[in-house]
Amino acid sequence: MSDAAFDLDAYLARIRLPARPTVDSYGLAALQRAHRLAIPFENLDVLLGRGIAIDSDSVFAKLVTAGRGGYCFEHNRLFLDALAALGFVASPVLARVWLGASDVPPLTHTFSLVTLGEETWIADAGFGGSYTPPMPLIAGAEVTAPDGATFRLEQSDAHGWMLLRDGDPATTDGRGTGSGFQPQYSFAAVPVHPVDLALSNHWTSTAPESRFRQMGVVSVVLPNGLASLTDARYRRRAGGEETQATITDPRVYRMRLSMMFGIALSAEEVAALGVVEA
Repeated sequence: MSDAAFDLDAYLARIRLPARPTVDSYGLAALQRAHRLAIPFENLDVLLGRGIAIDSDSVFAKLVTAGRGGYCFEHNRLFLDALAALGFVASPVLARVWLGASDVPPLTHTFSLVTLGEETWIADAGFGGSYTPPMPLIAGAEVTAPDGATFRLEQSDAHGWMLLRDGDPATTDGRGTGSGFQPQYSFAAVPVHPVDLALSNHWTSTAPESRFRQMGVVSVVLPNGLASLTDARYRRRAGGEETQATITDPRVYRMRLSMMFGIALSAEEVAALGVVEA
């Protein structure tokens, strides 16, 4: 999909953004925020044995036209295409997710480096575990998310750039909990090639060791919180209100997918997921 072919109006309608954002840090923040509020994070097609295509046309067809969600390689492909159509200069990078890791994790996450004047910013429209607002790529930079969590960027010889989070564990998908700043993901601030993304996406969607092959993972950002569905475990935090439950009825799971996350699956597809016993 070329920049000229990208249907920007359809994308903006999908994320419910009424006007084109300005090409600056404020517009970047507005665009990413609207994207994550509207389009859920999910890996359900992985569990259903469907391939995860990350070319522009396939991602647009799934996340915009069909109204589904996706995981990071899908979200951030769509987001990069939207940024280009709006006139932003951006490129993808790969990251290692440290949440719950006991050893050096593989490169299973992608997000964007965005050039704004003389500065480089990180922008991530596809991390399902929590919400990180865009922030300048500066050691020691901090930003506070609408849910109250604080994010910080640090550098180290061992892992390059590291993004850390300090916030209420209820506004995550349950990983990366603990007191103080917890490592979220590390990365080298160098653009990657489409073949690099293809390789990481293939491992993430097919390797038995991949988290996304082992469980159903769904989340969506709320105005001041997060809702997640990890297999049958439902969790929602909005402001000071928190709800947790284990879903035991496939019909309730299907209804929750639709009403909370905007994901429409058939009863047969929910049964095939195998996350709730019939």
